[in-house]
Amino acid sequence: MLEGVYRVLSDAIYFNLIREDRYMLFVNGLKVSIQLTVFAAIIGVIIGLLMAIAKLTNNKILNRIATTYTDVIRGTPSVVQLIVIYYAILGSSQLPKLLVASLAFGINSGAYVTELIRAGIQAVDKGQMEAARSLGLSYSQAMRYVIVPQAVKNILPALVSEFIVLLKETAVAGYIALDDLTRAGTIVRGRTFDPYTPFILVALIYLYITSVLTAFMGRLERRLRQSD
Repeated sequence: MLEGVYRVLSDAIYFNLIREDRYMLFVNGLKVSIQLTVFAAIIGVIIGLLMAIAKLTNNKILNRIATTYTDVIRGTPSVVQLIVIYYAILGSSQLPKLLVASLAFGINSGAYVTELIRAGIQAVDKGQMEAARSLGLSYSQAMRYVIVPQAVKNILPALVSEFIVLLKETAVAGYIALDDLTRAGTIVRGRTFDPYTPFILVALIYLYITSVLTAFMGRLERRLRQSD
């Protein structure tokens, strides 16, 4: 019985990874997924910071724009946003698929990062702003040099958690034929006609990466508690 199980596993590994160097499909797909996640995270943090500040200003127009943005993006599925941006908004452009997907997922992530940063800024003691203004700093300077750095420190673990969620959300990038990790599993399945093994491999890769990031988040939280 054990011999039969071993033979099945060895055949699955051979046909899905070794034969025709199919493991390279997973390697290249992983590279695309990581690049997509990093680019989207950078875009999301930039958008989130700008929208969070807009939400906290007394300007009603900026506040309404930021509120509408977060409500619309958080209220619609990321895969729908990806398809709309790729086929409807940027359908006539010649932009690389990786860039388009990064924009789509960055815009999606930005809505969640907005709320994280807004909560982090509001958690900073109001006396910090008053002290900064009393020292002669303008509102923008006080936000840049005093408030935002403290807010980022408070929300850093939550940002890492958002990065983990973003990594998993990018698994739908195959809807625009981007050769990410999940699409690599689909391609291998189409060649081997194995309905399970390719996606089990994809799941294990995602699990390993998220486990590493989760461990990093735990260490980061401990370091931050020690510094406090």
